[in-house]
Amino acid sequence: MAGFFIVFSFFKFLDLKGFARSYAMYDLLAKQWKGYGYVYPFLELGLGVLYLTAINLPATHVATIVIMGFSTIGVIRNMLSPNQVQCACLGTVFKLPLGRVTLVEDLLMVAMAGVMLVMQI
Repeated sequence: MAGFFIVFSFFKFLDLKGFARSYAMYDLLAKQWKGYGYVYPFLELGLGVLYLTAINLPATHVATIVIMGFSTIGVIRNMLSPNQVQCACLGTVFKLPLGRVTLVEDLLMVAMAGVMLVMQI
């Protein structure tokens, strides 16, 4: 998970402004507050570093569930709408449609963090 978060945040940093603009097209919080699109890559990078260093893993798992779970809601809402947008998951470097792959990635991160959290309790 550490590698996923660090690598994916790197792609977002390559064009932070473009990412923020693309992310605001489907993320619920980024639609309301444009600044969240600029903050999100730092959150991803932070989660990656926390997983890599294993600092306070229970809190890291909870943060992952909240952040990725909330992001999943925006993906699902967009998938159900007739408007299809580009996925911002790899920044603006790759032009990928927002769809099942994005949904599976987000849900998989939530599930893995949930399983690891339960295993630590």
